[in-house]
Amino acid sequence: MLMITSFSNPRVAQAFVDYMQTQGVILTIQHHEQSDVWLADESKAERVRSELARFIENPADPRYLAASWQSGHTNSGLHYQRFPLRAMLRERSGPLTLLIAALCIIVFIAMNVIGDQTVMMWLAWPWDASVRFEVWRYFTHAVMHFSLVHIIFNLFWWWYLGGMVEKRLGSGKLVVITFISALLSGFVQHQLTGPWFGGLSGVVYALIGYVWLRGIRDPQSNIALPTGLFIFTVVLMVAEWFGLTGFEIANGAHTAGMVIGLSMALVDAQNVRKRT
Repeated sequence: MLMITSFSNPRVAQAFVDYMQTQGVILTIQHHEQSDVWLADESKAERVRSELARFIENPADPRYLAASWQSGHTNSGLHYQRFPLRAMLRERSGPLTLLIAALCIIVFIAMNVIGDQTVMMWLAWPWDASVRFEVWRYFTHAVMHFSLVHIIFNLFWWWYLGGMVEKRLGSGKLVVITFISALLSGFVQHQLTGPWFGGLSGVVYALIGYVWLRGIRDPQSNIALPTGLFIFTVVLMVAEWFGLTGFEIANGAHTAGMVIGLSMALVDAQNVRKRT
């Protein structure tokens, strides 16, 4: 056998081998530190080298791409890693992020199995003096969601932003943001509409405000949110107040959450500057 050439990129090597197969020439690849291309029939060496020179000039030529479709094999030696969804979820989130997400999912399933009203009687904001000392109610309203779109939207941003805060600033910081924003945004929403509301969005809006402003005022925190996305969120929040979104939304919780997040980011960034 005669070694024709070596490629540092195994996909490029496979493209050349596939093309030569359509020309009636069989080449093989041996993967080591590089991908070595070998020819069994040495009488075709001159032809292969001529085609190789053309290939190197323009490896993205459509004829090479078409050849890969025509003659590609599952045993090419290239192995593609499956999309590591579980690993990505763990990598970008901490224990609190996962715990709250799991609670939201469990409560959502319960609401669909035994009914919204039953679950709300257990978890909703205190509706009268008889339940005002059931302390969990001031926070558990945040884990109730009333539609699939509602929970998917909130859990995505919770995972993305909450996970970012927990991984880079610690679980303690996420605990503080979560509990303060759930309590105060729930209080504001209760004053506006009464106790029958739910959702993690008050906390999510707090995280949006916190991550955006903390990232700007304290770049060393390694958390950030694009300004364009923050502005879009603010515009959406204003549209909610004027009823332009077409959805029944907890406007008070969203606005309160945003103000809380911005305030906490401002305080934390100032404290960092004082320490440094």
